Amino acid sequence: MKFLEYAGIDAINSALVFETPECKVYGRVEPYSCKAAGADKKLYKQIEIKYDQSNSPPDESGSSFRNIISPFGPLDQPASRRTLFYLIGTLNASFPDYDFSDAKPEQFRKEPSVAMVVNSVNATLLNHGNERAVKELRIWDSIDNLIDFEDSDVYSYNPESDSDPNDEEGGGTLWSFNYFFFNRKLKRIIYFTMRGVSYGAPSEEGDDDFSDPSDDEGGFGHRRKGLRYEDYVAGEMDMQ
Repeated sequence: MKFLEYAGIDAINSALVFETPECKVYGRVEPYSCKAAGADKKLYKQIEIKYDQSNSPPDESGSSFRNIISPFGPLDQPASRRTLFYLIGTLNASFPDYDFSDAKPEQFRKEPSVAMVVNSVNATLLNHGNERAVKELRIWDSIDNLIDFEDSDVYSYNPESDSDPNDEEGGGTLWSFNYFFFNRKLKRIIYFTMRGVSYGAPSEEGDDDFSDPSDDEGGFGHRRKGLRYEDYVAGEMDMQ
């Protein structure tokens, strides 16, 4: 998965890091292409071996991966496994210090509609006093320009408590969400994550002054480096 540098992302992500009377809020929006390279290819092979019916015969009870609950469709279908690969690959790219290879299909959920997710995120932002992101920066217009909501599905990720990178070692996370806006035609994913952290939690690296998430050491402790969005849409990258 390749991060796409987009001119409007820094302003959006700056607005998604803010303080409320109850907690500190960390949010970020990250666009990725679905171009596999390096570790992604290894991950894809692992998922194929694990879930491809021809490679995974039924066990003694007669069960198989056909019976696994999957929001992507039957896991004996290549398209379903590929979607799982894209989402896990995005998590690996977004949290480079973690390995999500063992994330289970049932930890993901296909959301009913883009509109429902947009309304839910807006409610979270407005309830925490952040009107600027919604009304002034109009973050959804920027995200729609990147992903095209009409042709996109939305998935969420709900990790087990002991494998949630947003709450490492009980880091004081009060709430969090992880959404993936996935456009198959464009082969592109927008990852949108946000969490509220209690004031009693240990400070994050570079958080002494609640720094800008676009800084190398601020906010989430790292900054994405990748292909410029303008170059991507201009066709300077092989999308096959």
